[in-house]
Amino acid sequence: MKKIGLYFGTFNPIHIGHLILANHFTETTDIDEVWFVVTPQNPMKKKDSILGNRHRLELVYRATKDFTKLRHSDIEFGLPTPNYTINSLALLEEKHPNKHFVLLMGEDNLVNFPKWKNYELILERYELYVYPRKSNQPIPPQFKQHPKINLIDAPQIELSSSTIRAAIKKGQSVRALVPPESWSYLEEMNFYK
Repeated sequence: MKKIGLYFGTFNPIHIGHLILANHFTETTDIDEVWFVVTPQNPMKKKDSILGNRHRLELVYRATKDFTKLRHSDIEFGLPTPNYTINSLALLEEKHPNKHFVLLMGEDNLVNFPKWKNYELILERYELYVYPRKSNQPIPPQFKQHPKINLIDAPQIELSSSTIRAAIKKGQSVRALVPPESWSYLEEMNFYK
């Protein structure tokens, strides 16, 4: 049974840091593939600065299409918003009963994990693969030695989609920070300017 790492995010836009992390998971852990699950609306984020769903999916598709172990997913597009991870996991399992799903998340998300809807149920049913991310708060003690939580020694990427959007708005080049085909699409569509 293939082990699939689910990388949830708005990917507004996707950047090379996302690809570096996903590649790290497929090459150094027991994860066979990483699926980039494009989120329509994160209940924790403001909606006004987010590109349309289909445009963000296109950016992710273009970034991942030449990689054999990376995929894009629009599984959340048909779910009511705001959507919660537990619902997406249930739908993915229903559609792909022959796959074993695990969640990929940054340390900053693990700190806030107790605020997630049904987080105990998620932990009961799924493993979490957690990568280093700057956070002002420590990992909650109950998660440090948890059998379902794997702290992965992955590269710490100090690059964010918001930094890229701000740079584009200022007229700065971000060509080196965004996968080439995604960058072409950003330019062609005049996004974030």
